[in-house]
Amino acid sequence: MAGTIAKSDRLTCAPSRAARELDLKRGEFDLAVNLGLIRTVPDEGGGGRRVARAEIDRLRAGDGFPDALRERVATAGTHEGAEIMDVTPTRFTSLARFGLLVPVRFHLNRYRTVVWLYLAEELRQFAAEESNARLLTGRMPPEVREGLKAKLDRRPRNWRGRHSGFLLRQAGDDPWAHAAAVASLLDPADVADVVEDPHERDHLDRCRPRLPAHGAPGSPTAERAQKLMTASEPDEVAWFRADLAHTMETARRQHPAPRPAPEPAPHVPAPQRPPSHGLLGWLRRRGRRPTG
Repeated sequence: MAGTIAKSDRLTCAPSRAARELDLKRGEFDLAVNLGLIRTVPDEGGGGRRVARAEIDRLRAGDGFPDALRERVATAGTHEGAEIMDVTPTRFTSLARFGLLVPVRFHLNRYRTVVWLYLAEELRQFAAEESNARLLTGRMPPEVREGLKAKLDRRPRNWRGRHSGFLLRQAGDDPWAHAAAVASLLDPADVADVVEDPHERDHLDRCRPRLPAHGAPGSPTAERAQKLMTASEPDEVAWFRADLAHTMETARRQHPAPRPAPEPAPHVPAPQRPPSHGLLGWLRRRGRRPTG
């Protein structure tokens, strides 16, 4: 086992070291992994994901390293994004609320206000697309105005949809990892309704991916973040539930959830014949006496 771990350490790197060697901040590294820009491999010791040395060498040999890689994971908030697209912050927010701009990350500031972040590269592409010109200047299209009038805000749902894609990419072909990724975005009550077997739910929890942490566990910040990360719209919940049910069927066929070994049956001593009394007992005792 020690030889295996030593070999793994030579051929792969932990995420923290890989981030340093790629000249990325840890948040930039995690986003690059989510976007599929950095390929990871399972840790043979069961400690999560690692990055192969060959992958680090490939990226370092790329044109424009490290600036080109860093630019692909650069994010922008509302004001920076508005500058990139040459629109007002109000218009930028309207486009995002209507669902035309999809956030890639979020955090909550000290006032527990949600700060949505977008890929700067995608914002430039959106602004450069000729068909989007009517959205950047002049009066907003009627459908956008009606949606905003109805308090429509697709940012949380769009983030969940995008993040589910990240999680499913990491899950690969493992049906349990796929099911756990879907379950992580559902309310526990929905998961229990779809997966009734408690042993299967326990196994899902063990496979559950780590969602972004926001604040101390149990804090108001963490609770609000959890609400944002949990599917809430009826059709969205129905879609995730259907995906979970379908994937669980595959997981059960390929690798049933482990179950605790049955407890051995308690030892029950054989019943002993009670001592005989009276005439029957006297005859039995008499019959055992030696004759002669």
